[in-house]
Amino acid sequence: MKSSFNFSNLCGTVYSKGNLVFTPDGNCVISPVGNRVSVFDLVNNKSYTLPFEMRRDIARIALSPKATLLITVDEAGYAYLVNFNRQTVLHRINFKSKVKDIVFSPNGKYVAVTHGKEVKVWKAPGFTREFSPFVLHRTYTGHFDDITHLSWSHDSRYFLTSSKDMTAKIYSLNPMPDFKPVTLSGHRSTVLGAYFSKDMAHIYTISKDGALFHWRHTTFADVRGLDEDELEENFIDHVRWRVHEKHYFHQGHGVTVKSCQFHAPGNLAIVGFSNGVFGLYEVPSFVNIHSLSISQHKISTISINPSGEWLAFGCSTLGQLLVWEWQSETYVLKQQGHFYDMNTLAYAPDGQTMVTGGDDGKLKVWNVSSGFCFVTFSEHKSGVQSVAFAKQGQVVYSASLDGTVRAFDLVRYRNFRTFTSPNPVQFTSLAVDPSGEIVCAGTMDTFEIYVWSVQTGKLLDVLAGHEGPISDLAFSSDGVMLLSGSWDHTARLWDVFGRNKHIEVLQHQTEVLAVAYRPDSRQVAAATLDGQVSLWQPEDAKLMQTIDARKDIAGGRKMNDRTTADNNASGKAFQAITYTADGACLLGGGNSKYICLYDLDTTSLIRKFQISHNLSHDGAQEKLNARHMTEFGFNKEDVDDDDDNASDLEDRLDRSLPGTQSGDLSARKTRPEIRAKAVQFSPTGHAWAAATTDGLLIYTLDDAILFDPFDLEVDITPDSVLATLHDDQDYLKALCMAFRLNEAYITRQVFEGIPPDSVPLVARGLPQKYLDKLLVFIAAHMESSPHLEFQLLWVTQLLTAHGRYLKERRGEYQAVFRGLYKGITRVRDDIATLCDSNMYMMKYLLGQQGLSNGAGAPMDLSQ
Repeated sequence: MKSSFNFSNLCGTVYSKGNLVFTPDGNCVISPVGNRVSVFDLVNNKSYTLPFEMRRDIARIALSPKATLLITVDEAGYAYLVNFNRQTVLHRINFKSKVKDIVFSPNGKYVAVTHGKEVKVWKAPGFTREFSPFVLHRTYTGHFDDITHLSWSHDSRYFLTSSKDMTAKIYSLNPMPDFKPVTLSGHRSTVLGAYFSKDMAHIYTISKDGALFHWRHTTFADVRGLDEDELEENFIDHVRWRVHEKHYFHQGHGVTVKSCQFHAPGNLAIVGFSNGVFGLYEVPSFVNIHSLSISQHKISTISINPSGEWLAFGCSTLGQLLVWEWQSETYVLKQQGHFYDMNTLAYAPDGQTMVTGGDDGKLKVWNVSSGFCFVTFSEHKSGVQSVAFAKQGQVVYSASLDGTVRAFDLVRYRNFRTFTSPNPVQFTSLAVDPSGEIVCAGTMDTFEIYVWSVQTGKLLDVLAGHEGPISDLAFSSDGVMLLSGSWDHTARLWDVFGRNKHIEVLQHQTEVLAVAYRPDSRQVAAATLDGQVSLWQPEDAKLMQTIDARKDIAGGRKMNDRTTADNNASGKAFQAITYTADGACLLGGGNSKYICLYDLDTTSLIRKFQISHNLSHDGAQEKLNARHMTEFGFNKEDVDDDDDNASDLEDRLDRSLPGTQSGDLSARKTRPEIRAKAVQFSPTGHAWAAATTDGLLIYTLDDAILFDPFDLEVDITPDSVLATLHDDQDYLKALCMAFRLNEAYITRQVFEGIPPDSVPLVARGLPQKYLDKLLVFIAAHMESSPHLEFQLLWVTQLLTAHGRYLKERRGEYQAVFRGLYKGITRVRDDIATLCDSNMYMMKYLLGQQGLSNGAGAPMDLSQ
């Protein structure tokens, strides 16, 4: 069993806090997700998460104009410099202050960072030969309160700052003889954004109270439309930045501006309000082009792509990420994670789809390869506790605390069955037999297991015997036996279909929290509250082995713990366990930051995965620092770590309960606790997933680094590739060398130089890692090459030789298949058009010939 599983992707959470950034080509949007960064490719419909973690939740991100460098800054001001293309951390720096905004200059040579009331401009790495990646250029002062926003001019010579002191300032990057920093005052609330127009003749400032000021560098007479004769004799009319117009959004009482953005080439101002509405305005005319309500909570951040067509919105309260194309008024992307904790997950039999259930009562179905949620079911009225697939992944079952078990059709996307009990109960566990005809659910309050028929929807049986809540259920692979775990210190094996209803009782010392059947049905595992994992033989109910996992899973001291992590009893037990696809190993997770993988033959720990290093979560540290404790026993970070956004009355009010007016004045910020509520292995055995506090973590086998003997033996040059093709006639070797060289004309020359008789042999011997490159090349080559039969021969032989491999990974090759289908369809249409044209032309010519000869009707070409 391979244990080289590495973090692959983060699903289930698309945005948490901070700002969104578009790449320069406008095709991808970069979103901070907790202490990680996710990239959403809007053109190829794919998402991926960068493989590094920061120490705390990310507050701001900035991307260089050429998309080569990415800077991420966490809540405490600690920053990473990342090579965006290589996804590698290059340098770490501590700004020693909370960063409200960080922006690259348009020429990419400087980075402006807010430091409270100051702005520090650093020289961007890559343009100078200093040893340190960050070299301080200058520090700019002048504001009397924290700076909230930065923006550069188009020529990178000036930048604008906006502050909580209700002013905006203009600074020059380098000292200039006739220039002094200019203060733009007049707003009555915090200035959230200040922007230059493209020609730098106008400045637009937007404040929190819903005011947009238009500034021009002109005289008083020009602003008021006066003649020089109308001014007083001693009045000296200086040319300076003046308010030309004042505009107000008028969204209603109590509605404030929460975010704003400006697109200089299109003169578009985008404003997001606290009521979930955004407005698109054209300036300087202040015409409302578009207005839409996209959320029920405040819009936290706004971004616009360079072409000005797509608008990205983030809502931190609901975890929403939306990309809106305002010209066609359509969603390009609309994703949202679970509002509360993610409780359970399940893999589809093909491993390409996953379903998750959460405390928000929603069921979400995810595409593993793209990382996107493609359907959400919200029929449940309470938290979903367990989910399961059936019918080759076409049906999903869910059990909820609202007392229902529901069946959802993934073909028509509807709830086609709802199973209920005679008396109101709360369901906590679920199991479906392999045929998908029988559904079982365990309860929390009556300690019974209900059995339904999927075809009729009727209740078939009620299995009684447990004396405590049912914690978990699992069917054997043959569908004969049902395994249940309960808080009554027992796990039971039920013969559901037998006449005698034989029951085997597996006695444990403490409460059973999770159970699992091995894929071959010859072993069952049960995890108990004392940290033990018991392995049983189901035929004779014999205890085979016991794994002591208390020390393995223990770790992480919470802020309110009075004892150390080693002496704390909580969190030292598995809440979820699962067998690997081959049944050789066992994976377990619980209320801890660790997930453990065990070898069952030796009952030894193979590997321990730490699911998060985020210090913003509770339980990430092994030891607490006494310096952070006050004399009253509270943690300073919980008391003093203010978000600085609750300065207004409406931000401090807690209206979560009906009739609440003032809120809880003693409320302190709470931290989410790191834990894994569910773990599941993919049926293919190449990946596993965990439902954690951060979201749906997916770990896969590291297949990115592949051994290639050509790198060790052959000096790959164009001459050596062509020599291998023509002289040695080793076509497979030449093709692989051409892909390694990655020169288009060499690849085309080698591809067309392979004889058609050798195509089947080369296709069978082609390594699987070159399949993607060859299929993409053929799809692109069809656009310009006339060798249609030769290309179809290649496609046929590749699909014949590697069909099973491509079918197992059809999600990864979906874009390639679409490219092939597009190319073949285009060629077919061209040939069909040409044949029809020739047919009509021949009919016309023969008809004309018949008329000239007087032979009568033309001959039938179909004969």
